[in-house]
Amino acid sequence: MDEHGRSVDPATIGTSTGGNEGAHGEELPGLEQKDFKCSAQKKMSLRARYAYAVVFLLTNIIAWLFRDYGERILPMLPYSRACGAEERKCYHTMGVLRVSLGCFIFFFIMFLTTCYTSKLYQVRAAWHSGWWGLKSVMLLISFMIPFFIPSDYIQLYGELARVGAGVFLILQLISVIEFITWWNNYWMPDDNNKSSNCSIGLFMSTVFYIASACGIAVMYVLYASKMSCTLNIFFITWTGVLLIVMMAISLHSRVNRGLLSSGIMASYIVFLCWSAIRSEPGTEKCSHEEESGHIGWSTIVGFVIALFAIVIATFSTGIDSQSFQFRKDEVEREEDDLPYGYGFFHLVFSLGAMYFAMLFISWNLGSLTRKWSIDVGWASTWVKIVNEWFAATIYMWKLIFPTLRETKVMNHEEETTEQV
Repeated sequence: MDEHGRSVDPATIGTSTGGNEGAHGEELPGLEQKDFKCSAQKKMSLRARYAYAVVFLLTNIIAWLFRDYGERILPMLPYSRACGAEERKCYHTMGVLRVSLGCFIFFFIMFLTTCYTSKLYQVRAAWHSGWWGLKSVMLLISFMIPFFIPSDYIQLYGELARVGAGVFLILQLISVIEFITWWNNYWMPDDNNKSSNCSIGLFMSTVFYIASACGIAVMYVLYASKMSCTLNIFFITWTGVLLIVMMAISLHSRVNRGLLSSGIMASYIVFLCWSAIRSEPGTEKCSHEEESGHIGWSTIVGFVIALFAIVIATFSTGIDSQSFQFRKDEVEREEDDLPYGYGFFHLVFSLGAMYFAMLFISWNLGSLTRKWSIDVGWASTWVKIVNEWFAATIYMWKLIFPTLRETKVMNHEEETTEQV
């Protein structure tokens, strides 16, 4: 009997209850299936980024082959209409630029077709992680197109590549500084969250500063032992000044950021200074490297390390899209969110194509580079020195800006209080 006195059929109750249980039973497997699909798509996405890195590495190797051994490997290529029969405009510098342009075209198309992708179930997400057969054809066509473009336009691309490579260096620099900030916050927590990590952080701070001081001393011995090496003396001395200034700002009572972040940054700018001086031509009297026709094992090992460093720098910057968000509010991530920004990833790789071209031709469009060399010449030296100074400037501004903003807010509040 129900509450109104009517009789109720037990079979009806059983059917109704069974129906509800069946509905819930169907919903749960549906949710599990959705989670499984998201997990599978995420794994494909994570594997895809390594595939793109391999493509980028192979492109670097192809560019090097065109620069150093292109005439031996492809002797008939110069007789194409775009390359010319006598000027051989598809080898050396022009060959590197053509390969770089092909790589840029591929990754820029990928950027255009994957930007604004936010969920794993979107079609553009599937395009990023799959369709490798079609993308292989697109990659091949992208590499073929530059070899049919006249050399004047390739030269124009080389000028644009300088700008793109500069943008890439800025993005890489911001990514490095964000990583240093995260590292400092992890090992040097604030007063409200002290832990045993502090002692480890202090130890690492000491190690980084000692390494930086030793690096400066070694550079003085190797590259500035003569009073005539005024430029190297200036580079090294100014690096030491930047190191002291960064440490002083970090320890200032109003900043109080500790020594770890400034120690890591000091080591980084010392490395940039060393790399810049190492890029000086071997014919210079203050250069520790001697110019010779012999290619030793150390030259080859250095070249291979530099090659992998280019790929690693591009890869690490490409997957670090969160460092470039204007608003970094902590939002709870959903299961179907992208593990990294696809559009930004491909944009960085397209800029990386311009960057490796500049390294292979030493930022100079008008001269030939020595075999197995990379990023050597006065243009490369000054690019690295400016990058070092810019890195120190951005880091110091990042330290000072919160204090200046806080002071401005306090002054505004005081003015508002006085007006009231």
